[in-house]
Amino acid sequence: MVPCVHDMGEAEWERLLDQLESGDCTPFLGSGACVGALPTGVALSREMARRWEYPFDDDHDLPRVTQYAVMKYGDPLYVKKQVCAELKSGREPDYLHPLEPHGLLAEFPLSVYLTTNYDNFIARSLRGVGKNPNTAVCPWNEDLEYAEELFESEDGWNPRAGAPLIYHLHGSLRDPASVVLTEDDYLEFLTSLAAGGVEGDKRILPPSIRAALTTRSLLFVGYSLRDWTFRVLFHGLLKTVCGVNRRRHVSVQLTPSLVSAKTDVREVRRWLDRYYESSQISIFWGTAEEFCGELRRRMGPPS
Repeated sequence: MVPCVHDMGEAEWERLLDQLESGDCTPFLGSGACVGALPTGVALSREMARRWEYPFDDDHDLPRVTQYAVMKYGDPLYVKKQVCAELKSGREPDYLHPLEPHGLLAEFPLSVYLTTNYDNFIARSLRGVGKNPNTAVCPWNEDLEYAEELFESEDGWNPRAGAPLIYHLHGSLRDPASVVLTEDDYLEFLTSLAAGGVEGDKRILPPSIRAALTTRSLLFVGYSLRDWTFRVLFHGLLKTVCGVNRRRHVSVQLTPSLVSAKTDVREVRRWLDRYYESSQISIFWGTAEEFCGELRRRMGPPS
C-alpha cells in the first residue's frame, strides 16, 4: 500500500495559490474534472466498443474505438453524434460542493479557461457565481465555423475576471462535428496546431488564447500523463507556441497503475517527475477531488 503523498512542496503551493487569487493562472480542464458526472474516457470507450461490437482487446482506447466505428459505418458525424448523445445523458455536477473542480475554479478572478472537454460545465459554474463568460470553439479543421470577432480582434473580446473566455480546444457537444474524437481527428488537430504556431494562424490560437498560454502559469486538472490528449496537447503547445514553458505549471495526475507488484510506485512517480521537470511541470499526485480538498484547506475559511 503506497502512502497518500501528493509531493508538491510548500513553496509550490504558495506560488499556485497566489497565482490563482491574483488571476495569473490559466486552468486547463480535462475529462478527470467531470468524474462522477460524466463517464470516464475508459468507461465511455468500453460502452461504445460494446455497442459497436469492437473486435480488439484495446477497448479502453477511445480514439481507436471511434476510429474503428468510422471505418465500420463510413460516417464520422454519425459516430460523433452517438458519443455526444451518450455524454449528454450524464448528470450535471453539484457546483456548490466544496470539492467540485468547476465550481472551485469559478471562484477565482481568472480571465481565460481552456478545456478539451465537450461539456459546458465551466460556463454554467461561472454563471452561477455571477460572471458573464464568452465561449468559443477552436476551428481545428477548415469546415468549422468560428467567432470572427474573437479571432480577428487584437483584444479577442478582452477577456477579464467578470467576463472570462472559455476556449474549447477539442470541440463542443453543441456541435458534434467540432469534437476531436478519432485518431484521425487528433492528427488533424495536431497538424492545425503546428500550422497555427509556425505560421501564426489566428484561427487556431487567437491573441487572447496565445497570451493566456505564454504569459501565465498553466494548471492542468483532469488529465493523465499517459493520456494521448495530454501528451498531444502539451507537447504540441511546447513545440509550436514560443513561451509556453517560460512559466512554472502544475498538473493534477492520478498515480499510475502498475502491472507488476514488484515495481515501486514511488520510484515510477520520481521518474515521471524528473521527465516533466524539463517542461517546468510540478505534479500533484492525486484525484481532482483530492487536489480541490487540499486547495480549499490552504485557502482557509472564507472571509
